[in-house]
Amino acid sequence: MAKRTYRQFREVEEEYFRTRPKEIDAYLDEIFDEYAEDHDSAALLASLRVIAKVKGISHIAEKAGMTRQGVQHALSSKGNPRFDNVNSIMNALGYRLVPERLDSNNQQM
Repeated sequence: MAKRTYRQFREVEEEYFRTRPKEIDAYLDEIFDEYAEDHDSAALLASLRVIAKVKGISHIAEKAGMTRQGVQHALSSKGNPRFDNVNSIMNALGYRLVPERLDSNNQQM
């Protein structure tokens, strides 16, 4: 009987976005929306790491002015990256962080 090999979900995600790069924008919108609701930074960083892998960690590191290991650590589930590192990585991916007004029902003054 042949031994089955299973892929991890992140591997499937990477393959998906490599073959459908136009869907990355919507994915980034979704993961940041989810983060705004659940504040799960580990999930956000893991998802950003998938996109960084798709675009090439070494390439992203060079554009962000970081080491490859620095990008990998910043985007790991155990990472606690500084804001400027996340901003540099997002810029290297071709995006910028911008504020979005919250629904007026959620605002506190």
